[in-house]
Amino acid sequence: MSNNLWWYLSRATGIVATVLAAAALVWGFFFSSRNTGERMRPAWWLDLHNWLGGLALLFTAAHLLAAYFDTNAGLGIVQVLIPGTADVGTWAIGWGVIAAYLFAITVFTSWPKKRLPPPWWRIVHLTSVIGAVLAGVHAYQAGSDATRVVFQAGLAVIGGFCVYATCLRVFHAIDRRRTA
Repeated sequence: MSNNLWWYLSRATGIVATVLAAAALVWGFFFSSRNTGERMRPAWWLDLHNWLGGLALLFTAAHLLAAYFDTNAGLGIVQVLIPGTADVGTWAIGWGVIAAYLFAITVFTSWPKKRLPPPWWRIVHLTSVIGAVLAGVHAYQAGSDATRVVFQAGLAVIGGFCVYATCLRVFHAIDRRRTA
């Protein structure tokens, strides 16, 4: 395979993984703040949230593989799996590795949710917010499109949606505690 193909595949899967992770985060906060309307059943919203999160993890894995096979990236298996070990852009790459781990933890603890105490599950699940932030930082610092205005605007729009959904969820929790 041409090395340019791996570079393009790494870019594309990274961008798609970030968009899917942000969509899963927004969907999850809309669902948990009960801001989803009455038309769709709650199970539909939860299934879509879980599907988006799983797809984000799948594209993250594809991004890691494509970056590993891209010989110009200079990443070995150690650099792909251990944060802070890359020769070039040490922490720019490291933030992405940490984000990948946080996404994996979030997705894999969603299935045995009933086996974990609810406060623990909630804390673990909220690490996906940190993962989404780190994925955005990784994209901005290490992405080959980071200097393009379209990419920066897209990242700002995605970040805006995430901040809006997070604020919506926080205000819902505050309101619920106030009425209780």
